[in-house]
Amino acid sequence: MLRYLYADELYKFPDLADGMFRDRADQFKTRLGWDVHVDVHGQEKDQYDDLNPLYVIWEEDDGSHGGSMRVMPTTGPVMVNDVFGHLTGGQPICSPLIWEVTRFCLSRTASPHTAGAIMLSGGEMMEGFGLTHIAGVFDARMIRIYRLIGSSPDVLGSEGKGRDQISVGLWPYSAQDCTRVAERAGIPRELSRLWFKTAFGTGRQQRFPLSA
Repeated sequence: MLRYLYADELYKFPDLADGMFRDRADQFKTRLGWDVHVDVHGQEKDQYDDLNPLYVIWEEDDGSHGGSMRVMPTTGPVMVNDVFGHLTGGQPICSPLIWEVTRFCLSRTASPHTAGAIMLSGGEMMEGFGLTHIAGVFDARMIRIYRLIGSSPDVLGSEGKGRDQISVGLWPYSAQDCTRVAERAGIPRELSRLWFKTAFGTGRQQRFPLSA
């Protein structure tokens, strides 16, 4: 199932949180060789994890971490502006209706539908919170994955070549994309909406500002 958890709620699911940060270390440091910091506990974290972001986490049937991504509003500090702003021509992406997703991570034992489920959560957030776009930074390997999932971004700028290429893109809200991603992931929209409503629909609203 999909869980939507702010950083200050991760203590309720310690094993799931530990698995997420360890799998981030495994993916970004070990497998991709990125210059990221891994702490003494084997977890990968950066300064944005200290800002109480929202995490979308796919929890496997056994309670383990299958995959996840980090979500933050572009009205505050975000990687697309702080680190990769030069890829958008120096024009910052800053809107209460555009949120950034980063650290899209899959465990080595992730279920086949995990990537699609996590992408589907982006559509649920856009639909549920009235967002116009999701912004993200991604490497070349993700382009094929996005196509298979059924939702590809509009690329704003790139640097590097081949497998080392890094891009910034925007995913506009599309009901058709949501339906296609759900179908390819094999997850009924009713179930996906239920996971979202369980997190935000009964007295627990999102905490990011929706107005400037």
